Amino acid sequence: MWSFFVKLCRTAVTMLGSAILFWISFILLFLLFRTKRPKNFPPGPRPIPIFGNLLQLDLVDLLNDLRKLSERYGKVYSIYLGRKPAVVLNGLQAMREALVTQSVEFAGRPKGLMINHLSEGKGVGMTDGPMWKEHRRFALTTLRNFRMGKPSMEERILGEIFHIVKHLEKNAGKSTDPQTLFHKAGFNIICTVLFGTRFKHEDEFLQLNIRHITENSKIINGLWGMIYDTLPLLRTLPLPFQKAFQNMRMIRKSLADQVSQHKESRVPGEPRDLIDCYLDEMEKRGDDGSSFSENQLVFYLLDLFFAGTDTTSNTLLTAFLYLMTHPDVQERCQKEINEVLGEKEQVSFQDRHRMPYTQAMIHEIQRVADTVPLAPFHATTKDTRLMGYNIPKGTIIIPNLSSGLSEESQWKFPHEFNPSNFLNDEGEFVKPEAFMPFSAGFRVCLGEGLARMELFLILVTLLRRFKFIWPEEAGVPDYTPVFGLIHSPKPYKLGVRLRGSGDLGA
Repeated sequence: MWSFFVKLCRTAVTMLGSAILFWISFILLFLLFRTKRPKNFPPGPRPIPIFGNLLQLDLVDLLNDLRKLSERYGKVYSIYLGRKPAVVLNGLQAMREALVTQSVEFAGRPKGLMINHLSEGKGVGMTDGPMWKEHRRFALTTLRNFRMGKPSMEERILGEIFHIVKHLEKNAGKSTDPQTLFHKAGFNIICTVLFGTRFKHEDEFLQLNIRHITENSKIINGLWGMIYDTLPLLRTLPLPFQKAFQNMRMIRKSLADQVSQHKESRVPGEPRDLIDCYLDEMEKRGDDGSSFSENQLVFYLLDLFFAGTDTTSNTLLTAFLYLMTHPDVQERCQKEINEVLGEKEQVSFQDRHRMPYTQAMIHEIQRVADTVPLAPFHATTKDTRLMGYNIPKGTIIIPNLSSGLSEESQWKFPHEFNPSNFLNDEGEFVKPEAFMPFSAGFRVCLGEGLARMELFLILVTLLRRFKFIWPEEAGVPDYTPVFGLIHSPKPYKLGVRLRGSGDLGA
């Protein structure tokens, strides 16, 4: 009995010693990895060592959590991605002060995140410094030339709309699945600029690249993207975020093949498309030490590819979801379109100035679509101050564009779909300052002009030709978007009817 008691005591002492050793180790690790908040840094939830605030956020419904944190800590607050501090900007005042008033100080890009590793520090979207300035200037000049040249950007868009119309005519009188229809159109429009080519909707190049783009849009900023950004130790494991890198390799290969084909067929000084323009620029610069290179071109095309395909396409999907379920708005737009266009064969982008209600509807769609809820993250380029707080150089900045698009003090109807948000008392189109779906300042979206033209020409053309009806068998509409780098509506069926002569006055 005595020996048993002694063994029991020894076991208890061993267990107690192990427990004490465990807690000492935990405390030492806690002290080692404890995150120290900089002096006068924006307030926020207390981070957990190693994890930061990852375990305190609902990554499936992140925007709702960011809204709750703003209600508790204010319009400018901090969260931690692992050990990396990030400042979240909420509402018009905070975003304008950072992105516009202090645009230079907040125009950097963070390092070491998934989106950086996917782009390998190249392209234009996630670069900064001289490379970013050179390539942004080149893109703005080239895209402007395409808008004014022959065929003009408007002609390219109208040419692609013809194929949308043909598809919808075949499905008139029934329901169709629109989930890839507008992606194919957006993809082809940007392809005519980049490659001088459009692809048939069943083409493998088109279908595979659209799939890779849409998958990556959901991974970046989504659950697995946030895990990748927060926990570097997991990055080499075979987890779902590896799919984003596989997709990126496939897209890069297809773009590199396009560049190779252009090198063989181009005539220097006679550019057919953006690739030719870039290759001409490379030859002109020679070995001047600029950032222009063939490898950089591939990533440059990739950035424009992403920007030109998924955002506008998902905005259009949102548009038809709301137009089907708000027939009064659809009919009022159609009445205005009929009155303005009359017997005119096709719409022109200039016609928008005579369509205030249709303009208001399109902008209201962009507001409720909230297509890019969190702008690609910025970083401070030097130590600075924002709304009374100190922000050290290199701090990640997260502009919560979604917060401005639904800010109660900025909109007449912040939580409902209502084109009156963009109309004054005289029925004239107005654009409130809080409307920033393309971000603002130095980092405003390169494709804003193209997106605005696409949305207007496509929506007006289709509303003039068709009536869109929510299918009876579709049940109750669900407006809740699927979160990611790009918001997208949940899949739905599109009811299509041809408008007859009796519809011309309505």
